[in-house]
Amino acid sequence: MNLRKTLLAASIAALPVMATVPAHAATPLMAAPVQQLSPQESAALVAKLAARSSKLGLDAGHGYAISSQHPGVAGTKISRAQHTFQGLRVFGSETVVVSNAAGDIVSESVADRRAGLGNNAAKSADGAANARFETTPAISGIAAIDLVVKAVAPRATHFVAPTAELLVYPVMKSVRVSGAADKSEAALNALDLEEVVDRYELAYLVQTRMVSGNKPIYFDSVVSAKDGSVLAQWKALKTVIGVGNSQYNGTVPVSTTFSNGVYSMKDPVRGTGGTYGAMAITNANHGTSAGSVYTNPTNTWGDGQQYNGGSTTDANGQTAAVNALWGLMNTYDMLKNVLGWNSLDGNNTSTYIAAHVNTAYDNAYYDDNCKCMFIGDGSNFNSLGAIDVIGHEMSHGVTAATSDLVYSGESGGLNESHSDIGGEAVEAYARAGGTGNTLPNTGNDWMTGKEISKTGQPLRWLFKPSKDGKSPNAWSSTIKNLDVHYSSGPNNRMFYFLSQGSNASSGSDYYSSYLNKSPLAMTGIGTDKAFRIWFKALTTKFTSSTNYADARNKVLLAAEELYGVGSAEATAVKRAYAAINVGADVDETSTGGAVTITSQPASITVAPGGNASFAVGAGGGTAPYSYQWYRNGAAIAGATASGYAFTAQAADNGAVFKASVTDASSPAVTVSSANATLTVSNNSSSELITNGGFEDGATGWSGNTGAIGDQAGQSPYEGSKFAWLGGNGKTSTETLSQSVTIPASATSATLSFALHIDTAETGTTVYDRLRVTVKNAAGTVLGTLATYSNVNPASGYQIRTFNLLAYKGQTVQISFAATEDASLQTSFVVDKVSLIAQ
Repeated sequence: MNLRKTLLAASIAALPVMATVPAHAATPLMAAPVQQLSPQESAALVAKLAARSSKLGLDAGHGYAISSQHPGVAGTKISRAQHTFQGLRVFGSETVVVSNAAGDIVSESVADRRAGLGNNAAKSADGAANARFETTPAISGIAAIDLVVKAVAPRATHFVAPTAELLVYPVMKSVRVSGAADKSEAALNALDLEEVVDRYELAYLVQTRMVSGNKPIYFDSVVSAKDGSVLAQWKALKTVIGVGNSQYNGTVPVSTTFSNGVYSMKDPVRGTGGTYGAMAITNANHGTSAGSVYTNPTNTWGDGQQYNGGSTTDANGQTAAVNALWGLMNTYDMLKNVLGWNSLDGNNTSTYIAAHVNTAYDNAYYDDNCKCMFIGDGSNFNSLGAIDVIGHEMSHGVTAATSDLVYSGESGGLNESHSDIGGEAVEAYARAGGTGNTLPNTGNDWMTGKEISKTGQPLRWLFKPSKDGKSPNAWSSTIKNLDVHYSSGPNNRMFYFLSQGSNASSGSDYYSSYLNKSPLAMTGIGTDKAFRIWFKALTTKFTSSTNYADARNKVLLAAEELYGVGSAEATAVKRAYAAINVGADVDETSTGGAVTITSQPASITVAPGGNASFAVGAGGGTAPYSYQWYRNGAAIAGATASGYAFTAQAADNGAVFKASVTDASSPAVTVSSANATLTVSNNSSSELITNGGFEDGATGWSGNTGAIGDQAGQSPYEGSKFAWLGGNGKTSTETLSQSVTIPASATSATLSFALHIDTAETGTTVYDRLRVTVKNAAGTVLGTLATYSNVNPASGYQIRTFNLLAYKGQTVQISFAATEDASLQTSFVVDKVSLIAQ
C-alpha cells in the first residue's frame, strides 16, 4: 500500500552480556536484482498455487493475484500473491512464495484469512451465508472517498489523487489457544492468543493523501461498501565524491555529478532509474513537493551548522542536503555491502530525499507514493537529517517493497520497529567508516533521534522503551491498541537483547523479568548476525498481517535456516523474544564436553535394489553439527546429513562407509565414526514394500490414494512422485497403508521412510498429527511407531527408521494416518518407504 512513514509519534545500569562471535562469512545474504515475472510466468505461478486449492478446501471462487516480486536470499526470488475471492482481494490474506532460478517453488509463507468464504463457509462465524458472500457494493467508491474526506479534512486539498479499492475485509478477533483459557489477562503470553476471522465485510480501502496548508494529512480507511460506516482507519503518515560539511558527521565525502559546468547532488554510482535517474537530493524550499535537485558551482557543500532559517541554497541551506546525501549513501552501501540488497526495493531503483520540507517542520517521513523521503528543518528539534533518522525512514521503503506490514496494530509496531532497527544498523555502519561487508558491533547508540534533540533526550530507547514514559517493554494483549511508535518498543528491545544480550540485575536497564532460565543474563550474538536474521525474516517470510507471535516464529525459522536448528543463534532468538513475553524462555545449555559419536553406523546386508541406510549420532561440543559421509575413504557429494541412504546394487557389495561430525565451536572440532560395511546379497534380505517410492502411483497402496502424485507445491525425496497427506487446512483425515508379511525366519526387519513436514500453524500447541502404526488384518493397532505434528516441521526430508522384528511371522499393515483440525494446513509428505527383512 502507498504509505508515508514518519519518524515521530503524535507527541513528542550495568552493561549487558554479549558473546564474542566470529563475523558472518562475507557473502551476500540476498540475491541480485530480479526481473519481474512476465504475464505468462505470473500465470504459471498462479496456476501452481491454484492447483492446490482443492486440497485446501477452496472452491472456484478463490484465486491469487501476484502483487510484487523482489529478491530473496541468494539464488531465490520472492513473489507475493494476494488471495482473492470472486475477483476481489481478501485484505491481509496472502502467500509469500520462494522460488529458485528454475521457477520451482521452494517454500511458502501463508497468512490465510479466506477459509470462511465459499466451500469453507460452514466453519466460519457467519456460517453458510458466506458461501453466497455478496460482492456487489451498495455505495460507490467515489461516495466512500467523499465520506472519508468529510470526516478527516473537508477543507484540505488532494496531494495525490485518492483511491478506493473494493475488497473483502476480514474483521479479526483474538481468541485464546488451548491451554490458555484459564490464564489471567496479566499472565498471557503472545503465543497464548491467535487471530481468527470474526466476520467478513465488503468494503473499500480508501487512501487519501491530502495537504492542509503545509501540513500533510495522510489516512488509510476501510469503509463499508454496504452502509458507508468506517470499519477501520489508521494514519498513513509514518514519522520519522565531493566534500560536504555535515551538521552531524563533520567533513564527509559526498557522491555528486558534474555536468554543463555545475555540480548536482545526483549520485551516479548508486541505483538506477527512479524520478531523477539516480539517487538525488532536492530542495523542497519550505513546500510539500520535492522541488529541484541541488546544484552548486563548486563541489564543496554546506557549512556544517544548524539551518538558520535563511536561504535554502547558500552554504548554510546546503547543510541539510549534505546530511541527507551522506545518510542516503550509507543506507545504500550498508544494505548492498552487508546483505547484497540493492537500494530500497532490492532491484536497485533510485530514490531521493527532499530537504527543507515545510517551515520549521518537526518531522521526517517516507512517502511510498514517490518512494522518497522528506526532511524538516525542525523547531523543537534540530534538522531531522541525522544518520539514524535517514536510515529509519529509508527502512520504511524496504518494508513497503517487501512485507508491506500494515501500519496499524501489532503489524504497524513491527513496521516501525524495523525502521528503528535499520536506523541503528546504518548508524553503526557509517560511524565505522561506511565500508566492509559486516555490521560492526559499535558506533551506534541504540537510541533513535538523540542527535536531533535539543534536550539530549532521544525519541526512543531501543534497550528499554519504557524510558519514554509511553512505550511498553513487553508484549501484552492490549499492545495492538497503541500508536505504532509505542507498540514498536518490545520488538526494539528484542533486537537489542538478540544483538547485545541482557543483564541479570533487576535494577539494570537491560534486565527482563521474563528471562528465568540459565543464565539469567542472556548472551547476544552481535549486531551483524542479528540484523541478517531479522532482515531475512522481514523480506522473505513476513506477510502484511504478521503480528508479534508470527514474527517470533518466522525470525526463529530464519535463524535456523541461516545458522542451524539448535544453534546458539536460534536459541538467542527464542530467549530475546521470551524477554518481551513472546514465547517461553529456554536454557542456553550445550550438551557439554567435547563432541563425540554417541551412536555408530551399523554394518548391514541388503538385497540388490534394496535400501541401504546408515545413521550416526553425536553429542557434546557446540551444536549445530555438520556431517560428511565417506565411501571407501572418499567424501560422498551431497551426503551431509546425520543419515545417508541409497538404493544398493550388486557392485556396492563390500563398500565401507563412515561419517565425520564437526561441531560449531571456534575452532571447530571434528570426530569420525567407526566403519560400517555394506553387504549386497540376493539370499539374505528382501524388500517387502511394493512401490515404496510411489513412482507406480497407487500400486500396492490402499486408503486415500489420491494423495499420491507429483502435485505442485511439494517436492519428492527422489524420483518424481510422493504421498502428500494433510495440507488441507480444514478438518480432515487421510490414510495410506500397505499389507506386508514379515518372514518368521527373519533376523531383522527395518522400516524406513523419508518424511517432510511443513505447516501454517504457529506456536507449540499440537493441532495436526501424522501417526505411523502397525495394524493387523482386522485394522486393530498392534503398535504406534511414531506421532509427528505441526510443532516439528522440517525444511527438508528426514529419514525415519524403525525395528519391526517384533512382528516377524505376521501379516501386518504399515499405516500412515494424517489428521487436521478446522484451520491452517500441515502437510506430511512421505516418500521412499522401505521394509527390509533379513
